[in-house]
Amino acid sequence: MTEERPLLQINETFPGTEVAAETAAALAAASIVFRRGDPSYSTLLLKHSESLFSFADGFKGSYSINIPQVQPYYNSSGYTDELLWAAVWLYHATGKDSYLQYATVKHRKSFADWGRSTWFSWDEKLAGTQVLLSRTSFLNEDGVYTIEQTEGLQKYRESTELMVCNFLPDSPTASDSRTKEGLLWIQENGSLQHSVSASFITLLFSDYMKTSKTDSIKCHDKDFTSEDIRRFAKSQADYILGNNSMQLSYLVGYTEDYPKQVHHRGASIPADVKTGCKGFKWFTSEEPNPNVAVGALVGGPFKNDSYIDFRNNSMQAEPKTYNTAALVGLLSGLVHPLLLMPDF
Repeated sequence: MTEERPLLQINETFPGTEVAAETAAALAAASIVFRRGDPSYSTLLLKHSESLFSFADGFKGSYSINIPQVQPYYNSSGYTDELLWAAVWLYHATGKDSYLQYATVKHRKSFADWGRSTWFSWDEKLAGTQVLLSRTSFLNEDGVYTIEQTEGLQKYRESTELMVCNFLPDSPTASDSRTKEGLLWIQENGSLQHSVSASFITLLFSDYMKTSKTDSIKCHDKDFTSEDIRRFAKSQADYILGNNSMQLSYLVGYTEDYPKQVHHRGASIPADVKTGCKGFKWFTSEEPNPNVAVGALVGGPFKNDSYIDFRNNSMQAEPKTYNTAALVGLLSGLVHPLLLMPDF
């Protein structure tokens, strides 16, 4: 790709709270990963994370309002969820009470939206925040919380349980937002984003239950164990990897039957060619891609469990990093139970 790809900047005049807070959350999480193996790097990550969070919280404003050209592609629904997401990761990374206070007390009414079952996605981080704080509630990590903090943690946990009950197909409150074959499904464009991310955070929740020796959660009058929840997460992964009526793996390069016309420039144009302005001859080609985007997760099936393997069908055929990233977490947790329980 030889055309110009200009960078856009957020600053005090043109803030982008979501971008700054999301980056702060990522750096805080990474600091935990590197804490033992590279303490100095971990400290550097944490320093920048805290600085970015201060900027995000101090200069509030949506990036998609201040940079309107991104709206047709990635329009934000709001930044309060990203602020909570960052604060909770910083709490886990630093142990500082101020970050827990931010999420459970200071912004409990304005940001938390307790009792609403949500989906986890590139735009919506509230579900992830709920799961992370349910971990704190389950494991009682630091032992002593104020009455308000304890109440806040309990509310986040209750919201998480409501969400999990919404995902489980045998729950009395099961969502009907799924295909006939059982895949969670809420939109045509990149449908697997929500299936995978919901399964990933649900699997995390089941690990927290098991680690804390919590027997079950109750969905109205029906009990579900951590193993029940884990089986649900596995069923979603199995569908994605080929256990569906089309016997199609939506993970490119896995098994023999996977999408061959992935909507991806690097996969569809032969290596080392000079395309000039003629790249569309490969875009419109009816041949399989010359390069296999191994490990990419495509958009996913339609509501009727069908998939059209056509490069121009970007709703289904386009792989996305936020699909594949969540799948890595889901599969890691299924391969190694409790692998997703880092030592915070």
